[in-house]
Amino acid sequence: MATGYQRFEGKVVVVTGAAGDIGRETIQRFAREGAHVVAVDFNADRASTLTNELQSQGFLCSAVGADVTQEADVKRYVEHACTEFGGVDVLFNNAGMEGESSDIGDCDLDDFDRVMAVNVRGVILGMKYVVPVMQARGGGAIVNTASVAGMSGAPGLTSYCASKHAVIGLTRSVAMQQGVNNIRVNAVCPSPMTGRMMSSIEQKMQPDDAAAVHDALIATIPLGRYATPADVASMVTHLCSEEAAFLNGGLYPVDGGVSA
Repeated sequence: MATGYQRFEGKVVVVTGAAGDIGRETIQRFAREGAHVVAVDFNADRASTLTNELQSQGFLCSAVGADVTQEADVKRYVEHACTEFGGVDVLFNNAGMEGESSDIGDCDLDDFDRVMAVNVRGVILGMKYVVPVMQARGGGAIVNTASVAGMSGAPGLTSYCASKHAVIGLTRSVAMQQGVNNIRVNAVCPSPMTGRMMSSIEQKMQPDDAAAVHDALIATIPLGRYATPADVASMVTHLCSEEAAFLNGGLYPVDGGVSA
């Protein structure tokens, strides 16, 4: 049952990458604040497990297994939201992957293509199919997951860094285009964050001593720790709420001061 602060009561929220660390935390926040949530993930079973847990608590949630790089799948998850809950008010374009860590001379172009497909094509397709639905409803809010790696360089993470720069460009462009339709588009830019992705990156950057990578990265963060999924979810839900009604086209670091 919905309890507490109800910023999203009656709103329909779609979250991609739902079964990941950020996705799970953010979906729980949206649901507890009154939203009807559609959880989209490549792993349909993990998405269903999450929504089943929330449904058992009385929240309105639905799961969709989808590959965000495939246009038919994206069209299907948007149609599901419209059929199940009547439309889409919020899209959190969160699905992403880190790719390989390598010297540019060793860059695997197949890996580059996969990273760009998930991190960039998935964002474009999500907006392509959600924006017309939002226009018909009189507006909406979109948050795209970028990264501090999209605001500066990221040695070794060439493909990931390029993809997140592209997400920022898309965010700014669509924000300018759709503001007239009362559709706000912003990007959240996390620093290294506790969870599967950073553990994978640390291991790839220094297989023999991933802990050293962890310590070196923390040393660059003024607040002295990695971000948490809860830190990111707090920013995402704020950006999608009426409290952020005049925020459009912005980049919002959740980085403990890294980009200061």
